[in-house]
Amino acid sequence: MADPPEAAGAEAGAKQKEKQKNRNKKKAATVDESELLTVPDGWKEPAFTREDNPKGLLEESSFATLFPKYREAYLRECWPLVQKALGEHFVNATLDLIEGSMTVTTTKKTFDPYAIIRARDLIKLLARSVPFEQAVRILQDDIACDIIKIGSLVRKRDTFIKRRGRLLGPKGSTLKALELLTNCYIMVQGNTVSALGPFSGLKEVRKVVLDTMKNIHPIYNIKTLMIKRELSKDPELRSQSWERFLPKFKRKNLKKRKEPKKKNTKKEYTPFPPPQPESQIDKELASGEYFLKERQKKRKQVQEIKAKQADAVKRRQEERNKAFIPPKEKTVVKTKKASTEKKIDIEAIKEKVKNAKKKKLGALPEEEVKLKMAADEKKKKKKK
Repeated sequence: MADPPEAAGAEAGAKQKEKQKNRNKKKAATVDESELLTVPDGWKEPAFTREDNPKGLLEESSFATLFPKYREAYLRECWPLVQKALGEHFVNATLDLIEGSMTVTTTKKTFDPYAIIRARDLIKLLARSVPFEQAVRILQDDIACDIIKIGSLVRKRDTFIKRRGRLLGPKGSTLKALELLTNCYIMVQGNTVSALGPFSGLKEVRKVVLDTMKNIHPIYNIKTLMIKRELSKDPELRSQSWERFLPKFKRKNLKKRKEPKKKNTKKEYTPFPPPQPESQIDKELASGEYFLKERQKKRKQVQEIKAKQADAVKRRQEERNKAFIPPKEKTVVKTKKASTEKKIDIEAIKEKVKNAKKKKLGALPEEEVKLKMAADEKKKKKKK
């Protein structure tokens, strides 16, 4: 039997060893997580083959999607290509023009359980006006899709149309820039935005679209994406935080508050009460009307009324007389006569006319004719 102090020491040592092991495990776990986050360049997930699921699926799965009337003609043309693309994954596709629906179902030969999900996304994209050439890419392993509903994000229809147009940009330039930065195909149709591309790009597209509907211009997000694209090229900065490089945009509310028409200005505080207003009797006492008799008061009122009437008649007469006042005439500017001081040389003009008559239209002058004649004579002499 071990002594009690020795047994206590052994237990304490065992506890310390256990604690040290737990610490080492935690350190190893943190290292493993960081390694998992970094994916080596050029790595791709191996494709799912028949060898991974040789027995196939147990149950039959199916998905159906409705499509609008205006897509009927296009779907009828490209449906053989859709069937051919899905046939490679052993998935059946049917087009019902009466109901206006597309249906995809698995078969006994289907070995990939996720193929039916990709087929469902394919018919969804076709119904959302995405062309077949782009929609077929959803059948690839590293491609996904995202359908963003933007119809209910804005209340007013006018503001919704403006913000949706802002997402497109002038002649689709903003949308094209977003496609190049995210490596995604984006289709804005009606109340939805359909995006098709890698998972990282779809995340950025959703953020930009939702921000645009919240009245944040897409140019700000495009700037940050451009900076991120340049930073990702540097291997040293991959493991560091990029917050110091990214721009920080502050929202500016430029709308000014409407000022009230009547501004209530507070008067200075005084401890004394305001003076008592004068009554009618006080006013009459001050003017002396209180001591007049009734006849005198009536006579004064009549005189005031007559004076007002006389003023009104005078104003009316002035307004009537305005029509008879002649307008001010413009001052006539006298034109200066052409100066006849310069004498015309008639004889010089006559000589010019005579010379013009002698010359034929297109004829050479006399000096040039003489020079030509002399040159011709010299040539004849040389020949002889």
